[in-house]
Amino acid sequence: MFDNNTITKLFDIKYPLIQAGMIWASGWKLASTVSNAGGLGIIGAGSMYPEVLEEHIKKCQTATDKPFGVNVPMLYPKIDKIMQIIVDNKVKIVFTSAGNPKTYTPYLKSKGIKVVHVVSSVKFALKAQQAGVDAVVAEGFEAGGHNGREETTTFTLIPMVNKAIDIPLIAAGGVGNGQAMLAAMILGADAVQVGTRFVASHEASSHINFKHKVLEIKEGETQLTLKELAPVRMIKNKFYQDIQSLYQQSPSKEDLKKLLGRARAKKGMFEGNLDEGELEIGQISGLIDELLPAQTIVEQMIKEYGEAKANICQE
Repeated sequence: MFDNNTITKLFDIKYPLIQAGMIWASGWKLASTVSNAGGLGIIGAGSMYPEVLEEHIKKCQTATDKPFGVNVPMLYPKIDKIMQIIVDNKVKIVFTSAGNPKTYTPYLKSKGIKVVHVVSSVKFALKAQQAGVDAVVAEGFEAGGHNGREETTTFTLIPMVNKAIDIPLIAAGGVGNGQAMLAAMILGADAVQVGTRFVASHEASSHINFKHKVLEIKEGETQLTLKELAPVRMIKNKFYQDIQSLYQQSPSKEDLKKLLGRARAKKGMFEGNLDEGELEIGQISGLIDELLPAQTIVEQMIKEYGEAKANICQE
């Protein structure tokens, strides 16, 4: 089905389906399961100390002989150590985000590593291409977690980026089933990156309380906020309401930082505090009502993709 796909060839995988490297959710169990199922599993380094990341890489290498990658937010405070661990442990694929792709792309590519950068606009897609990345992830406004300030939706962003760049394009944001996967690829994407759907999986390292909360979310119950610091889409829980109350007082950045405090995302997504934690999830959570094994999610999405494509061809 995907024999001539540029992304499956680039990463040597069976399906053009990539699991996002989400903080507090994307450990070695999830990454290795997705890779074994034919997609590309990603370890999310954003919530890991260097030694923890190395442990996850080694366990992932034991659990799968298939390709997998590591996602690295460029704002990470110990980025040099993270990159050294990636190189030392012979990781072959790195997804970078939240920073300048020029900083590490040449170095990583000199080590034989394929580099993908996550962007939220045409402007930054072009900058990533100029930096020499092998592909870009264009992430729409619907996506969970940290996002761009432009609020460009996936259906608008993908054809715009596709028109502007010459390298492979991966669509992200609002992709949680095979029908959305097909739609994104019709719009010009070569593959999709899926986050929220994999949070609601058995293998995700996030807390069970958070997983069950995701299953309860309905339309309109997430919001992009905190643009003054770093835009993030989260569930409208008590912490979110506290942010909105503070906004009524015309807060400074320092006021917002004080309320955010430290480890808010860990408290919510990893420790399961549904009131005081930052619960990052995408709009597509409104369609998710079942906790599934990651392998089943991959198989289900590919089946839905094939069925949707066949239905279109019949018409």
